[in-house]
Amino acid sequence: MRTGLMAKKLGMTRVFDQNRKHNSVTVLEIPSAKVLKLRKTDTDGYNALVVGFGESKPAKLNKPEKSFFAKLKTEPVKKIKEFRVSEDSLVESGTKIDVSHFVVGQFVDVKATSIGKGFAGGMKRHNFSGLRASHGVSISHRSHGSTGNSQDPGKVWKGKKMAGQLGNKTVSMQNLEVVSIDEERGLLLVKGGVPGSIGAWVSITDAKKKVLPPHAPYPIGSRSLKKEEIVSEEKMDNKESVENSPEVKAEKKVDDIISNDKNKVDIDGK
Repeated sequence: MRTGLMAKKLGMTRVFDQNRKHNSVTVLEIPSAKVLKLRKTDTDGYNALVVGFGESKPAKLNKPEKSFFAKLKTEPVKKIKEFRVSEDSLVESGTKIDVSHFVVGQFVDVKATSIGKGFAGGMKRHNFSGLRASHGVSISHRSHGSTGNSQDPGKVWKGKKMAGQLGNKTVSMQNLEVVSIDEERGLLLVKGGVPGSIGAWVSITDAKKKVLPPHAPYPIGSRSLKKEEIVSEEKMDNKESVENSPEVKAEKKVDDIISNDKNKVDIDGK
């Protein structure tokens, strides 16, 4: 189980696939992220990564926040989120993570706080049909009607659908497909709508009900790690090319001939 990331909701747009099919997508911006702290089973009872997102000015921090970042010996961040992970997904503190952690075609689960719409009636909040709009009803056309039973039980059951606050709750959307990724700008395009207002923080994790694609980076995805791998591969290729060059091969042959001659001289001398 890999770690998740936090993103900011920028809005919605549309894209067309190869078959010119229209898809409505939500644009999510993933800021610079780094691992601040590790939680292990030995010390904390579970495995998790504490990840920080964005950059914050020290002047905007209060005293507890300043002491927190001072203990970690790291620069302050805007948002901190803890993600449960498996033991093989633990990475060192200070490791950077970016949008390349996700791949096109995979499915993700998104969690955010929905837009608060204040006090709403039964028709708007629960899609009730309301009372009659013609004869027999006066003024209370949009009311939800009676809420309790008769003398037995003589009360309103808990959880009864009634008028109340609409929105401003944690909402999860499962199995949203990743349509496109822009690594340069840190943008992630997800098919469908995502809860929350524009500028709200959104939590993104691998879909629990879908299989992770085999080409997805594990345990994390980072452009810096990709660059290191590319540099190491180039070094190995250069080393192999140098070793396989005709000049080096000729030198090896000469060295082998000289060593064989020395061995012959030693044998004859004995």
